[in-house]
Amino acid sequence: MEYIKKDLGSYNLHIIKTDKFKTITVRVVFHSPIVKEEITLRNILCDMFMQSSKNYDSKRKLTIKAQDLYATTIQTTNNRLGNYIMTNFYLTALNDKYTEEGNFAESIKFLSEVIFNPDVENEKFKRDKLDIVKTIALNNINSVKEDASNYSLMRMAESYSKDSPISYRMIGYLDDLEKINEENLYDYYLKMLEKDFVDIFVVGDIKEEEITSLIKQNFKFKTVKRKKVSYIIDSPVRKRRLFAKETIDNSQSKIAICNVTTDLTPYERYYPLTLYNVILGGGSDSKLFKNVREENSLCYTISSVTNKLDNLLIIMAGIDKISYKKCLELIESNMLDMKKGKFSEKDIKIAKEYYVTALDEMLESESNIIDNYLMMEILNTDDIETKREKMQNVSKKDIIKVAKKVKMDTVFCLEGVKDEGN
Repeated sequence: MEYIKKDLGSYNLHIIKTDKFKTITVRVVFHSPIVKEEITLRNILCDMFMQSSKNYDSKRKLTIKAQDLYATTIQTTNNRLGNYIMTNFYLTALNDKYTEEGNFAESIKFLSEVIFNPDVENEKFKRDKLDIVKTIALNNINSVKEDASNYSLMRMAESYSKDSPISYRMIGYLDDLEKINEENLYDYYLKMLEKDFVDIFVVGDIKEEEITSLIKQNFKFKTVKRKKVSYIIDSPVRKRRLFAKETIDNSQSKIAICNVTTDLTPYERYYPLTLYNVILGGGSDSKLFKNVREENSLCYTISSVTNKLDNLLIIMAGIDKISYKKCLELIESNMLDMKKGKFSEKDIKIAKEYYVTALDEMLESESNIIDNYLMMEILNTDDIETKREKMQNVSKKDIIKVAKKVKMDTVFCLEGVKDEGN
């Protein structure tokens, strides 16, 4: 695999050459410092791109065009990375070797059409399309409690810090949805094109000169943009642990625990912390899974995950409400054991093997490969081979040092009040 980065003035082009796949994947990433009041706007705009464009003025026509290009796919997503909101356009098309000459170039042109030629008249988006998208968004926002696990994480984040991007609901807000109209949505679209920093990633069996020429022809931005805000959030630790609760009409309760990681070095964030998480709650061999779920039968599910850009480690569990106190005590006990070094070299070996397997699996997906290079771009993380090497050198002492920097801060319980017997 060969990686080439090109500064094209108003955006960076990242070329990742590999003959591993029959397809070529392109990802256009718009980065912007996140603003709470703009999340819903961004979501609606993202969905509008998939409704129609100027030359393909219905969803049906967009679909037919994609099928004509040998089932090329285009998708859009919004997600938050630390202090930034990222709007992503994905294109996956078969290499011309498996279709016909010019199919990929036509697919790139199609992606450009979706981004730069929206279905707009008189500097306004079409009302009928906007109504469709807003109705879908309204239903999604109103049904947010239906996924109890995600809702508990959302409420935990809001309990932890109401003013931090960590607490922002990426699904959007009803008040902001009501304010969106054809004119202000188009104004926001122009703002995104003008102000956002852009990275374009291309991965596949491609030639540098050809792909560079194709991208330059189809993606033209007028202003040179530079990122100004750090992606990593400096998450504070409160003096006293916060306990919060909400009831839900469900037979099962959910616990979401926010643990803040403090004063981590870049090395600690990406290596010892990763192993700490795997050993604590990252899989079926983890302490939490074995001690809380299997040995004491206190939960249906339990796991932990790191959010490194937010400086957080999150623990999630599904429990019966009567098990809440005992489950929390055992979680605390296992975290204390990690600080005391009560884990074995075998635990470390298994965690390292888990990490290496995850790296190998990442290389099987064009999208995951792009994710890796995106992190290298915005956070200056290591390349894959350097990651393998550094991870093998992590010691037990390194993990204990990190364990002492993980502080339990906020415990949120979404308490189920439905009686299973009824």
